[in-house]
Amino acid sequence: MKRLVILPSALVLVLALLAVTPASETALTFMNGTESYRNGDWPAAIAAFESLADGGVDNGMLFYNLGNAYLKNEDLGRSLLWYERALTHMPDDPDLRFNYEYALTLTKDERGEKQSPLLRILFFWKYQLAQRTVRWIAVLLNAALWAALSVLAIRKKRLLRPSIVLIAAGTILFTATAVFNYVEATHIRHAVILPNQIAVRSGFTDSATQLFVLHAGTKVCVERESDTHLLIRYTEDKIGWVKRSDAGII
Repeated sequence: MKRLVILPSALVLVLALLAVTPASETALTFMNGTESYRNGDWPAAIAAFESLADGGVDNGMLFYNLGNAYLKNEDLGRSLLWYERALTHMPDDPDLRFNYEYALTLTKDERGEKQSPLLRILFFWKYQLAQRTVRWIAVLLNAALWAALSVLAIRKKRLLRPSIVLIAAGTILFTATAVFNYVEATHIRHAVILPNQIAVRSGFTDSATQLFVLHAGTKVCVERESDTHLLIRYTEDKIGWVKRSDAGII
């Protein structure tokens, strides 16, 4: 696994994303977590970084650091949970990708929902760009398209037409991707199994029929939620209930 690198930019981002704590306290907590990590005190590093995340700091580098600390602490489930959360912010980060893929090799269950390699190739921008980046590109392309159409309407230059076609194509692609990302984020929720092993059951109680078993780090789809349990789908034919505390929602 690659070593954790605390970049200066990460500290700046953490300081910029203030929650309920003062800036000085946020910086001190971050620096304490960094120092604890360097000293090999994984529980202290986890406590410091997680207090920032719980306080509202929504930062990919912070989540990446948490994933590393949990992996060093031999907590595979929570490590992959924080790596998954970090990927929503910086999906193309090479260090994050390397450590995430390494952590996946430690899981016991096969991936439940497998994505087509062809789909990832044809729609590479969806998987290589953060959702926020896709939204900004869609906004900028829409603005460029309307500006180009306005110039064409006023000056009626034929040379602009091929450029407008290209801009329009990019606008449609990125706008559609942004809309799909929004629908996916609001209606399709995923979770990661946290304990080393859990039983997925037909109901809420421990006496309910055990349908199948899952292990730490397995990614599942959340179909329904209650106050105490989640209805999760591992594959199309494997659906059942788990305790809410046994699965971390990404």
